[in-house]
Amino acid sequence: MVRTAFLVAGNGAKLQSILDSVYFGEIPNFELTAVLSPDPGSYALTRARNAGVPAFVVEPADFPTKMSYSLAISNKLKDMDIDLVVLDGYNMPLGVVSTQFKNRLMGVCPSLIPAFENFEGDAVRAALERGCKTTGATVYFLDPDGNVGPIVSQQAVDVLPGDSVEALSRRILEEAEWKLLPKALALYCEGRLKVRGSRTVII
Repeated sequence: MVRTAFLVAGNGAKLQSILDSVYFGEIPNFELTAVLSPDPGSYALTRARNAGVPAFVVEPADFPTKMSYSLAISNKLKDMDIDLVVLDGYNMPLGVVSTQFKNRLMGVCPSLIPAFENFEGDAVRAALERGCKTTGATVYFLDPDGNVGPIVSQQAVDVLPGDSVEALSRRILEEAEWKLLPKALALYCEGRLKVRGSRTVII
């Protein structure tokens, strides 16, 4: 079994797609071992607990520096023998986590990378403001610096006339992110994702 932890903030919408997939047995060899969040009010923690998944709060205010915080997260993950880490809205510096979990740290972005790659603002709003006709989502491995690394999979979503940020964000979530992430995790757990240089190869 691939022991997997989610680092989350916010409502955990992408986490929910994985909880649903686990419930229906759609990801073989996968174990959702824990959910960690810096925010005790994160609804993602409620989602996890309701599904019987251990949920932990690691508050940044308890640590003197960002480095010591990332070390605490890394140590927590190692103590639980975590094999794979997935980010869902996690907004804290990764620090040593991105190096210690090289090619085992996965993220999801609501854009077709390299469009708005490592963009610090709202990528969906930016796509609307730039007049993009197509956007979508990307699942990727993070590089050792915590930035976008090798791409795992992508799904395009059309931008419709009159789209608001909320409407487009929801459609990207439902049509792309909710579909891409479970499939990517299944491929990883089957041992079919291999990182070769800057590319991910499905074998």
